[in-house]
Amino acid sequence: MKYDAVVIGAGMSGLAAGIRLAMFDKKVVILEKHSIPGGLNSYYQRRNFDKGGIRQFDVGLHALTNFIKKGEKGKPFSKLLKQLRISYEDFKLCPQSYSKILFPEMELKFSNDFELLVTEVHEKFPHQIDQFMELVDKVKSFNELDLNLQYSSSRETLREILSDEMLIEMLLCPLLIYGSAWEDDMDFAQFVIMFKSLYFEGFSRPEGGVRTIISLLMKKFEELDGEIRFKTAVSQILTGSHGEAVGVKAGELEIMAPVILSSIGYPETVKLTPELSVRPRVGAMTFLESIFVFDKKIPLEENDSTIIFYNNAPKYSYRPATHYFDASSAVVCFPDNYEPLVRDGEGTVRITYMANYEQWKGLPKTQYDEMKEQVGESALSLMKKLNPTFDGKLLFKDIFSPTTIERYTSHLSGTVYGSIDKTRDGRTPVKNLFIIGTDQGFLGIVGSMLSGISMANLHGLMNEI
Repeated sequence: MKYDAVVIGAGMSGLAAGIRLAMFDKKVVILEKHSIPGGLNSYYQRRNFDKGGIRQFDVGLHALTNFIKKGEKGKPFSKLLKQLRISYEDFKLCPQSYSKILFPEMELKFSNDFELLVTEVHEKFPHQIDQFMELVDKVKSFNELDLNLQYSSSRETLREILSDEMLIEMLLCPLLIYGSAWEDDMDFAQFVIMFKSLYFEGFSRPEGGVRTIISLLMKKFEELDGEIRFKTAVSQILTGSHGEAVGVKAGELEIMAPVILSSIGYPETVKLTPELSVRPRVGAMTFLESIFVFDKKIPLEENDSTIIFYNNAPKYSYRPATHYFDASSAVVCFPDNYEPLVRDGEGTVRITYMANYEQWKGLPKTQYDEMKEQVGESALSLMKKLNPTFDGKLLFKDIFSPTTIERYTSHLSGTVYGSIDKTRDGRTPVKNLFIIGTDQGFLGIVGSMLSGISMANLHGLMNEI
């Protein structure tokens, strides 16, 4: 079978790349190992507690970054809409109320209005406000999309501008846990991407959650006559006589194409390509998530924030847990606090901890289940600490471990933010084989889709747009 392009993986970047190629009448096929699309940002279903029927839950998506209002131009999300020819209304965006970074003796609020963060810094770090605005100017003027940039430390850059370590730690906290493959630091270009995504633009959530985004992308791809094959795992990338990629092998199938776009990660792609001698490092950052459903929502008088970035120490430790999980920090998401704030019905809370893949790997089932119970108890205690008077009845809980992530995404070691070694231009040492998604270097769901679009434009459509 011959195609103009093969896309490996039906995550956000793979679907976006497939759409972009199909728009220009390329014969493209997306190959997905699992039975549903979405990759790291997908969904699953469980029986609806004691009510019968089926209930679906998001995984991955706490928030869609890069929020814009209808009509805004020149932002990542508006570029995404234009490139995929999808309307703003179709995403049904529900903006956050506000989020906060919560340290033992300090909190900083931020929202989709950047002025809130400016006001917070001015009030709580008055001696740093001029330096903070200098940092803001640096972020605004920095070209984070330059494909030739080399790694530079965000911590070092911040310390050149800011002198208050607490402010540095608090600003880094959400950006690290929402996108960094590096331990305790991140590449400054990625810091800028995340600073703009979270602080300048902010959070929203599509009505209906991640399924809304997946359904939009799938519908668009199908309208363009793109082909997608589920339960089709690629076992090898085929190369020609000069070492160039010429196709892939999936089971008994050999699918030939002059362009291969892989969204499954750089180290994972290398494993499929015997000719590649490069060895990208596997990132160490993996996580546990607890999902709780209560019989009612937390009252807004008790908590009206959308996301809390919690840390119980003056310094933020962003690295794998030394034991199975690290309860000293967490991301606590309240999906019910996206606007409009409907207060009747059940309430949901999602809590994410940093974890240690090596500790979870190979656990006997009994011990594995016991550890998940410990995680759930710890997360529930944190939820009650943050909402001490809430008396809702717990109806359902579920916990995802690093090995769950590895099983459903095939990411080595259950890593979430990919390799430490990014390839900004998408190129690999094998001609015609390109990386899209997290390991290309764009971050977040919007960034992932823009990565697929950008690499499809650069490597699949360069002479046609």
